[in-house]
Amino acid sequence: MTGQRDRWAELTGGEAGEEYARRFARLAESGQDIHGEATFCTALLEPAARILDAGCGTGRIAIRLAELGHHCTGVDVDPSMLAVARREAPAREWLLGDLARLDALDLPPGFDLVLAAGNVIPLLAPGTEPAVIQHLAAALRPGGLLVTGMGLDAAHLPLPEPPVTLPDFDHWCAEAGLTLRRRHATWSGAPYREGCGYAVSVHSRATA
Repeated sequence: MTGQRDRWAELTGGEAGEEYARRFARLAESGQDIHGEATFCTALLEPAARILDAGCGTGRIAIRLAELGHHCTGVDVDPSMLAVARREAPAREWLLGDLARLDALDLPPGFDLVLAAGNVIPLLAPGTEPAVIQHLAAALRPGGLLVTGMGLDAAHLPLPEPPVTLPDFDHWCAEAGLTLRRRHATWSGAPYREGCGYAVSVHSRATA
């Protein structure tokens, strides 16, 4: 661990797992599609891809991606979230770890796709964002994809103001050897326009 609490821990105290799971269960029961992230990622991938769900939470996305035939590893710093993931899919690989110290987990590199959805980047510990992006990029194979989703205003964040801007994020990605390939305003692929409150970004690692 970095010794500095991430913004998620400051908000929840590390005890939000069960309530987070109930929230998405209620959405599913109401008929809403809760698998937009998995559908988006699968459209980018060949079958049986290796995926790292960085900040996997309760495992909702990784479990769906595994159902779609991919090989998923989930990492999260919140034990309460991982407890739900392990209960729902005990055969999957769920790892407790700080993304700012991802190298300490000794994960085999070469992931086809690394996913950081659910406002993972804005909810990191302040100042760790560039290091996290470096670690996520290093986990990718050449040509692999980093897919992120993040709120850009208070309406799309559990925070009074956004701690991360898109220019900052793109700069950290460029420093990590990643190139922006496409950007959307939603997981369903709506076009991104300046001023949108949410951004889904696809960056790629260089092939050589």
